[in-house]
Amino acid sequence: IAMAVTRNVMRAVRVFEFGGPEVLKLQSDILIPDPEENQVLIKVHACGVNPVETYIRSGSYARKPALPYTPGSDVAGVIEGVGKHVTAFKKGDRVFAMDTISGGYADYAVAAANRVFPLSDKFDFKQGAAIGIPYFTAYRALFHKGRARAGESVLVHGASGGVGIATCQIARAYGLKVLGTAGTEEGMNVVLRNGAHQAFNHREANYIDKIKECTGMEGVDLIIEMLSNVNLATDLQLLSCAGRVMVVGCRGPIEINPRDTMTKELSIIGVSLFLATEEERRECATALLDGIEAGWLKPVVGCAYPLEKAAKAHEDIIHSSGARGKMVLLP
Repeated sequence: IAMAVTRNVMRAVRVFEFGGPEVLKLQSDILIPDPEENQVLIKVHACGVNPVETYIRSGSYARKPALPYTPGSDVAGVIEGVGKHVTAFKKGDRVFAMDTISGGYADYAVAAANRVFPLSDKFDFKQGAAIGIPYFTAYRALFHKGRARAGESVLVHGASGGVGIATCQIARAYGLKVLGTAGTEEGMNVVLRNGAHQAFNHREANYIDKIKECTGMEGVDLIIEMLSNVNLATDLQLLSCAGRVMVVGCRGPIEINPRDTMTKELSIIGVSLFLATEEERRECATALLDGIEAGWLKPVVGCAYPLEKAAKAHEDIIHSSGARGKMVLLP
């Protein structure tokens, strides 16, 4: 009997109170969840770590999950079981998910079947865990919210992280002129290898002048902004007439002069993948699966951590010197 009981439990990171990275507690006696009618159970081989998970954990985010909870949205792994109405997947299928119901920082996770997609043999599980949130967010920021068109220019601020790399790859594939910023030489090389026509080091004092030099008088049509609390005021100086800045990431308040939006009729638009409609999600999924097929969608994995180092991953994603791809946890 003891053995049967052991098989029904798994390791999972649990959050019992909001706070710093230290509130992430790895437990080894969590019941493996059962998939309901339209759900699947995934044996997690890798789970993406996203900045938003640190905001949720700290309690500072608009959406607060009921405590205790397990963080984590984008997982990759193998189907372990399916609900009775699920026909698209079977036990043993390699998949990635862009959302989980039970939380991805765990050995197993339950997800709605319509949030799960087949994982191409071209990719390992770490790459699979780097697709979900970053690529769906990037596509939404560029097209659903930013109305990007071929021939336009886009500046990706923070282009060497998960969402940044995804944005560069998608924008390049769809015919935009892509500029990207990163904080290290290595990060700039990653950005250039993944679709950017030009890269700039945002730690250099005069990097804004270099971007202006590159874009000439007209400025950029679109900015995808990962750190708007630092860059938003400057972004308004870099945009062309009717330019748009997409706020994808923010870590605090910033003061701007609204008059700067009037002179060129600029738009500041917030992006939240959480608010995407089912139809928009399907459009994203179709575009991204086509990108995998065509070969331009190539997830770049940065640091990988074991599940017991989840707190370190949360610390590093906010405080490390410069991103180089998507951060993942490996159960």
